[in-house]
Amino acid sequence: MKVLDLLEEIEEICETAPGVPLTNKIMIIKDEMLEIASDIRITLPDEIQQAQFIKEERERILNDAKTEYETIIKDAENRAEILVDQNEITVRAKQRAKDITETAEAQAKELKMGTYDYMDKVLADFEEKMDYLNGQYFGDMFNNLQNTFDGISDRLSENRAEIKELAYKTQLDEQ
Repeated sequence: MKVLDLLEEIEEICETAPGVPLTNKIMIIKDEMLEIASDIRITLPDEIQQAQFIKEERERILNDAKTEYETIIKDAENRAEILVDQNEITVRAKQRAKDITETAEAQAKELKMGTYDYMDKVLADFEEKMDYLNGQYFGDMFNNLQNTFDGISDRLSENRAEIKELAYKTQLDEQ
C-alpha cells in the first residue's frame, strides 16, 4: 500500500537525517516532509470520502422526506378546500385531512427514524474501520519512530562513552 511506503520513506529520512550535536534532534528538509504528508493525504483510503457521501446522502433523504411531507399536506389542504362549501362533507374532509396529516407525520417520523438508524449503522461501521486503520497504520508508524529515536539515543550514549574513554586514556598518556 502506498501509505505504508510513504511511512517507510519518513522512517528512512529520520534514520539518515543529520543529527543536531548534543541533542536528540535531527534536521530534515521541510519541503520533502510536506510532500510526503501531501502524498499520504492523497492516498488515504476511500472511507474518508464515503463519510462525506454518507453525510450528503443523509441530507438528501431528509430533504426528500420533507418534500414528500409538504406535498401530502398540500394535497390534504387542497382536498379540504374543495369540500368546504358542504357542511357534512366539510366535517368529513377536515377529519380526513387530519388523518392524512397524522399519517404523513407518522410516515415522515418513521422515515426520519429509519434514516437515523441507517446513518448510525454506516457511521459505526466507518468508525470501526477508522479505528482499525489507526491501530494498523499509525500505531506501527509511532512504534517505528519510537524505536528509531531510541536507537539514535542509544548510539549517542555509546559515542559519548567512547569519547569519555578516549579522553581518559589521553589524560593517562600525558602523565
